[in-house]
Amino acid sequence: MRFELYPAIDLKEGQAVRLRQGRMADATVYNPDPADAARGWLAQGARWLHVVDLDGAFAGASQNLAAVRAITTVAGDVGVPVQLGGGLRSLEAIDRALGAGVSRVIIGTKALGGDMVAQAVARFGADRIVVGIDARGGMVATEGWVNVSDVSAADLARTVGTAGVRTVIYTDISKDGMMAGPNFAEMAVMGQTGLSIIASGGVSSIDDIARLRSLEGVTGAILGKALYTGAIDLKEALSLCR
Repeated sequence: MRFELYPAIDLKEGQAVRLRQGRMADATVYNPDPADAARGWLAQGARWLHVVDLDGAFAGASQNLAAVRAITTVAGDVGVPVQLGGGLRSLEAIDRALGAGVSRVIIGTKALGGDMVAQAVARFGADRIVVGIDARGGMVATEGWVNVSDVSAADLARTVGTAGVRTVIYTDISKDGMMAGPNFAEMAVMGQTGLSIIASGGVSSIDDIARLRSLEGVTGAILGKALYTGAIDLKEALSLCR
């Protein structure tokens, strides 16, 4: 399986931003036009785009679908798929997101309770449903990273796997936006769950990508601040992952 790289476009009030450690008050606007941000990564050869509706994550409902549609239109013109997370906490919300042109959606907080994940896989197919597991100290964090649960990230991954999920995005909150490298120890634990794990948080160098590629079960990485600051050159990183 090819190791995939996912340039991140985080949306806040219709603009592309980056947060430090998930704090909405600590946001930097990188591009007021998310579609323009998408064009930039596509021009460098991006094979996927990772979009997060930050307002949606905190509000519990999608807030930036207009910007999402603009991104999927640009990406669709060159055949590049888009995955979307943030505030997708009902089957109806997932349906609206898919209707906005995204190829797959990321279920986060709702993965902790009830049977929504299984229902989503049954209704939309496993290829269109990804579970995002955000953790602090190996324990799942919910509600836009505000609350930390008593459920371990690895246990949750195994649980959603029994519901038919094949892919999990694992984010270590303490590493997100800090340019200090991923939590490789936790990533290795997640890689043993039998699911396809996409690493998120702290990926800050080509060496980080190479090390993640060496971990069993880790099949991709989301790139955020490292791309925006120039610490990672997307073309160079993609050439490593061919």
